[in-house]
Amino acid sequence: MAEWAIETHDLTKRYGYRLVLGGVDLCVKPGEFLVLFGPNGAGKSTLIRILCTLMKPSGGTAKVAGYDIADDPDGVRARIGLIGHSSYLYEDLTAVENMRFYLRMRGVDAVERRMSEALRVTGLERAVSSQVRTVSTEMKKRLCIARIVADPPHILFLDEPYSGLDEEGIRMLNCFLLTLKTEGCTVFMVTHHREQGIATGDRALYLEGGRLRAQFPLSPGGDLGEGELGAS
Repeated sequence: MAEWAIETHDLTKRYGYRLVLGGVDLCVKPGEFLVLFGPNGAGKSTLIRILCTLMKPSGGTAKVAGYDIADDPDGVRARIGLIGHSSYLYEDLTAVENMRFYLRMRGVDAVERRMSEALRVTGLERAVSSQVRTVSTEMKKRLCIARIVADPPHILFLDEPYSGLDEEGIRMLNCFLLTLKTEGCTVFMVTHHREQGIATGDRALYLEGGRLRAQFPLSPGGDLGEGELGAS
């Protein structure tokens, strides 16, 4: 097992002359639940996209689950899950077809059993035969969560996972995240939902202007540890 679940050194990203990430150094322990706060435009989504091999950095290095994002992106992708702004769903397929395709691509066993259980847990039984393009944003987000429920990864990345969920959906997601946490999954979550992030995380980071400005431990009771986190 790698010493660090996520490890970056001087990670940078530029768009022309605009610096989006300015030398991020980060180490996340296996099984840690890390929450990243910061204002819009801080570089939070860019950081996640780089770590998930969806975008190449301009400089620096990063390893995820012990695999270098540049040298072995397939090794990274096989061990991570992502719930992000984009659903990465096939709009012309039904919920069941999307789930079945995803799980078969991941090479999991007992596809039908896992799929049925995940759709039940996420409350999608009534949407199984509907084309994804016809369902609500809420249902699409639940389907993204269902894929992770059916095949929990070693490391889960979450980019604003509460966006589009109603109160019941938020409770469902939090319950699932707490289960993953007890099972030793590493979680890296970007969120503007301060209370939700503080309640579930082990450690909070604050990113602003492409640089990490502060980090704080989070107490088991859902409070900030020593220090005070900047407004998110």
